[in-house]
Amino acid sequence: MLIPRPRLSTPGVGAFEITPSTRIAADAASESVRLYLQQTLRGSTGLPVRDAADDAAPTAPDTISLRVAPEGLPAGPGGSVTEAFRLVVTPEGVQVTGGAAAGVFYGVQALLQLLPADVYRSGRVGTGPWTVPAQTVEDAPAFAWRGVMLDVVRHFRTTAEVLRVIDQLAAHRINTLHFHLTDDQGWRIEIQKYPRLTEVGSWRRESQVGAHVLGDDGVQRPQSFDGRPHGGYYTQDDLREVIAYAADRFVTVVPEIETPGHVRAALAAYPSLGVHPDRPVEVWTEWGIADDVLNAEDSTIDFFRDVFDEVIALFPSAYIGLGGDECPKVQWESDPRTQERIRSLGLADAEQLQAWIIGQLAAHIESRGRRAFGWDEILEGGTLAPSATVVSWRGLRGATTAARRGHDVISTPDDQVYLDYRQSDLPNEPIPVSIVLGVDDVFRFDPVPEDLTDAERAHVIGGQGNMWTEHVDDVRKLDYQLFPRVAALSEALWSADVAGPRDLDDFRGRLVEHLARLQAMGVEYRHETGPFPWQERPGVPGRPASREDRAAYIDAVTANIAG
Repeated sequence: MLIPRPRLSTPGVGAFEITPSTRIAADAASESVRLYLQQTLRGSTGLPVRDAADDAAPTAPDTISLRVAPEGLPAGPGGSVTEAFRLVVTPEGVQVTGGAAAGVFYGVQALLQLLPADVYRSGRVGTGPWTVPAQTVEDAPAFAWRGVMLDVVRHFRTTAEVLRVIDQLAAHRINTLHFHLTDDQGWRIEIQKYPRLTEVGSWRRESQVGAHVLGDDGVQRPQSFDGRPHGGYYTQDDLREVIAYAADRFVTVVPEIETPGHVRAALAAYPSLGVHPDRPVEVWTEWGIADDVLNAEDSTIDFFRDVFDEVIALFPSAYIGLGGDECPKVQWESDPRTQERIRSLGLADAEQLQAWIIGQLAAHIESRGRRAFGWDEILEGGTLAPSATVVSWRGLRGATTAARRGHDVISTPDDQVYLDYRQSDLPNEPIPVSIVLGVDDVFRFDPVPEDLTDAERAHVIGGQGNMWTEHVDDVRKLDYQLFPRVAALSEALWSADVAGPRDLDDFRGRLVEHLARLQAMGVEYRHETGPFPWQERPGVPGRPASREDRAAYIDAVTANIAG
C-alpha cells in the first residue's frame, strides 16, 4: 500500500522482522542513507540496528543491505537513473539497491511505508513486532522536478519548522523545495553587503487579516489588520543548515529572489532602488500586489547582481529563481525618467523593460554557471534567453508557449496545485480563498499539456505545488493546507500514468493507510469530513471564486503569451 504507487510490486511469501540482531550494511555511497535509516528505526523501535561488518555480503541473514547498483537500474520516464530503486524483501533479509544514493534513499522510504505506521514516531511506543511483508518493488520517477514551493515571506517559518517540512517532503519523494524568500511583505535572507535588507526589510508593523473585501465604492480593501508586528529572517548560517539537512534527504533547496516587482520590502530598506526614491515606503502590510517596482538604473541592476552573487555562493542548486511575476507597469509608464531609459535602451514599452531587467539578471546568473528560472510572465516581451526555465502558474498556457519556444518548463497551474486554496465549499473552511482544490483535484494533476509534440513534451521537466502563506500564520495551519494534498501531488509527479491509468479509488484506499503514517509523524492534516473546530477561523473575510471565473481571468491575463 505504497504512496506514491510503484511501477512494479510483486508479493512474496512470509515477512522479514527487524529484531535486536538486525544489522544495516551500506556501501560508501549509501552511508548517509544508513545513518538516516538507523536514526529512524532506533527512535521508534528502540532497537539497536547496528552497522554490519564492512565486508558483509548483501544477502547476509538478518541484514538490511543498502547499495548502489554497479550495473545501474532502468530509468523512469523522466530520465532519472539516479533516483531509481529496487527493494527486495525476503524472510532472511532486505536488499535496497539504487541507481545512486538518491535511489537507495527512496527505496528506504518504500521500506519504511511497509513497516507499521508507528515507525514514523520519534519515540518508542510498543514492542513490535516490526515486520515487513516479503515482496519486490521496482520503481523510478516519472518527472525529474517534483517540488513544493514554500512562501516564508507572508508568514515567517523558523529554521526548525522548515526542517520539519523537509522531512515531510522527503517521506513523499518530493525532491525540490522552492524557497520563496523575498516579496513586498518581507525580506527573509541575510545579504551581508546590504544589511538593511534584513534590518529594515524583514519586519512589518502589522498584517492584513483575511482577503480583500469589496467596499460600497466598488474598491477592494482589507477589512482589518491584526495590529501585531511580524517578521524574521534566515542568517546565512541558518540557510547553510537548511541546505545541508535537505541534501542528506535528497531534497534540493532552490532559492527565489523576486524582481522587478514584489520588491517593496527591498525598497523600504533602500529607497534608491525605486522609481520614486524621494517617496519612502514601508514594508507592505497588505496582501496582493503593490505598485512599487524597481527602477531600471544600472546601479539597481548592479545591486541585484550583488544580491544574486551571495545567493549563488550559499545555494548549490543548479537553478536560481528571479521572480518576474505580477509586475505592475503604472510607475514606469508615468515616470519621465523611466520613459527616457526605455528610449535609450531602444525598447518599445514598459513590457519590454521588464523583459530587459529579467534578461540582465538571468544573464548574470548564467555567467555564474547556474540556470535562471522565473514565473511565466518572463515570457512576455519576447526576449527571454533560451536557457531560462519557465514556471507556468497561470494555467498551462505558459507551459505550452515555453515548451514550443524551447524553454524547459516546471508546471504549477494554480487551478490544480495551489495549496493555499480552499479545500471545500464548507462555510467553516479556514482558508476561504479562490476555487475549491481538494485531494482529488491534485491527484489528477498532469504537468504536461496535452497538445505538445514529443519533442516539446521533453521540455516539461516536472511540476510542483505552491504553498503561499498569506492566510497560513502558524505551523498547524501549514499542516492543514499541505496534507494530505502533498500525498496526492507526490503520486502525480512520481507515478503519473507510468504504472497504468490513474485510479482514484485505488489511491483513496491507499491514502487511508497513509493517514496513519501522517498521524504518527505528527502532521495535523485535513480530515475528509472537514476542519475540526480548532482549525476554523471564524470571522475572517474570504473571497471565494468559481472555476469559470478563475479560468476567464487566466485566459485574459495570459493572452499575450499564447503561441
